[in-house]
Amino acid sequence: MAPRTPSRPVGTVTRGTTNPNRLRRMDRWIAATHGAALRRSPDPVAVDLGYGASPWTAVELLLRLRTVAPHARVVGVEIDPARVAAAEPYEREGLTFRHGGFEVPLPGSPTLIRAANVLRQYDEDQVAAVWERLRTRLAPGGLLVEGTCDEIGRRHVWVALGPEGPRTVTFAARLGSLERPSDLAERLPKALIHRNVPGEPVHAFLRDFDRAWAAAAPYASYGARQRWMRAVRDLSADWPVLDGSSRWRQGEVTVRWGALAPRLG
Repeated sequence: MAPRTPSRPVGTVTRGTTNPNRLRRMDRWIAATHGAALRRSPDPVAVDLGYGASPWTAVELLLRLRTVAPHARVVGVEIDPARVAAAEPYEREGLTFRHGGFEVPLPGSPTLIRAANVLRQYDEDQVAAVWERLRTRLAPGGLLVEGTCDEIGRRHVWVALGPEGPRTVTFAARLGSLERPSDLAERLPKALIHRNVPGEPVHAFLRDFDRAWAAAAPYASYGARQRWMRAVRDLSADWPVLDGSSRWRQGEVTVRWGALAPRLG
């Protein structure tokens, strides 16, 4: 049974900044890694939490998920009722919009919750409680994807969480936009962005990634993709990289959460 919906949505209104194709890298990864779970689900519902002032990201999420799970449905959830009203003309078969927040006001449990650029405005010490609230709303085998990207979707970093807790961190970029991998530090999710300092694992990871990138400079003559792939391959000797070359070719790398998790205190 779904939890009782609070009388007021949980959370605060975001800036609402959004653009078409802003979340394409995140969507592409979700479709590749979570498509099978969506296909297996008897009711494959995905939530676009905090879609912003325009509904583009929810519309695009439906289209991308249906390439791997034809019966997927998307519910866009926004805490600003004016944004919900503005989105309603875009409703179609498989796509609806609801007023709400972190309580996720659906009658059942979604298979996917995507929360992009939502926690950016919150304090770091609020993140764990939000993650916990959202994880408890997931269906068995469900996935929460929470992270940050730039305004036009060139650089992303996100955390993937299951009902049991955080699993992985994924770094993704249009490789031509990078001078070095640590450029992605500006898009670390709230749980990590203030931890990019000496002594913290994420700082050591980005330092080592930059070193591997520098060592892979001879591959630059074959293009940024080949240089990235070589750098990630070298990085995986010391860090728990969980994906393979098919994802690296997309300008991605996924690492076990436990290797980058903030140190206590």
